Amino acid sequence: MIFEEMKIKGVFVIEPELIEDERGFFACSWSRSEFEQRGLNPRMLQCNISFNFKRGTVRGMHYQQMPHEEAKLVRCTRGAMFDVAVDLRSESATRYQWVAAELTADNRRMLYIPEGFAHGYQTLVDGTEIFYQMSETYHPESARGVRWDDQLFRIAWPERVVCVNDRDNTYPDINPEVNLE
Repeated sequence: MIFEEMKIKGVFVIEPELIEDERGFFACSWSRSEFEQRGLNPRMLQCNISFNFKRGTVRGMHYQQMPHEEAKLVRCTRGAMFDVAVDLRSESATRYQWVAAELTADNRRMLYIPEGFAHGYQTLVDGTEIFYQMSETYHPESARGVRWDDQLFRIAWPERVVCVNDRDNTYPDINPEVNLE
């Protein structure tokens, strides 16, 4: 696997190295030892799938607060997405900054998002499916979110937003004076 750290420390775009022959290819998509070597959380306890009907759908920005913070490894298995991570770590020099990667079924890239980040995405085509691996199981009492259109972040969504659910639309804007952790 090829690990490329993004401009925010701890967030990586991961690309599988394809071993090709006349049959097609083979590639490793997750390796505990490769994650450990880079200081990334190798613990993956839950996998989820998300399917989205419409291009322009936004889901996010979600996170789990302590003691159930989670790292995520996200891959697009059908279609295409603009995947976003917002740094919410209170001691981080990049707090409230965001990074994004375009993940598609064709490019097979993944985004590793460490604990302390909110995560969300926008679909770039109809019928987009996403596969997540998480380091923690879902705990509804720890589930939180921040607004996908909060002006503090100024996320530059690439498509016109056509679908956001009520929960994601009603998260409060960030108050920089409040500790989210």
